[in-house]
Amino acid sequence: MPEIVVAASSRTETGKNCNRRLRAQGLIPGVLYGAGKPPASLSVSPKEIVSILRSGAGENTLFDLELAGARRKVILKEFQVEPLKDRLLHADFFEVALDKPIQVDVHVELHGVPVGVKTQGGLLDFVTRELEIECLPLDIPQKVVVDVSGLELGRHLRVSDLVVGDKVKVLTGPEVVVAHVVAPKAEVSATAEAEAEAAAATAAAEPEVIKKGKTEVEGEEKADKKGEKKAEKKEKK
Repeated sequence: MPEIVVAASSRTETGKNCNRRLRAQGLIPGVLYGAGKPPASLSVSPKEIVSILRSGAGENTLFDLELAGARRKVILKEFQVEPLKDRLLHADFFEVALDKPIQVDVHVELHGVPVGVKTQGGLLDFVTRELEIECLPLDIPQKVVVDVSGLELGRHLRVSDLVVGDKVKVLTGPEVVVAHVVAPKAEVSATAEAEAEAAAATAAAEPEVIKKGKTEVEGEEKADKKGEKKAEKKEKK
């Protein structure tokens, strides 16, 4: 895989006004953390960061940040996107040491059609879509692929069932459910729906005239009291 190099420029000004000016110039603000150094404020091109986010490894992509004539190996720490326009607003970077493990989240991808869906009429419920792992920066997997074709109705696939390789340590709890095949909701909740319908029918059968009558009486009483107060004010005048 070819090395990715992102050019960055140091910045001394911070704040909303400065950030607006940067974005008007086609740049976004960012901060570099890690390596036992104080955080460094910088600016980068959002197009390059978006390209990295859309790659196979996404935010876990390892790349070089070129700053002040030196290259620093980093991954994306955090990023901020404008919800309406889906525009990148800010990016933070974390400098890594290639010989020291780091903790990241990786996406889980399911492959295959479970037998519980294909032949037993169940539905696949994808519960855990990311795993927290620890490994060396160069060993970060793009994703964790899980084969669910053998999953039967009512059975669970847990973190402890996954095979991720010797270079990766999974930090997510072993008992956490990744996926399971469940019965269709229509069948599971049939009794509950029947009870709800019965309760609604009972409520509909109750006379509503009494409630309306109370409301109307209360309204009349309030109107009478207002009238009496107005009359008292007129008499005082």
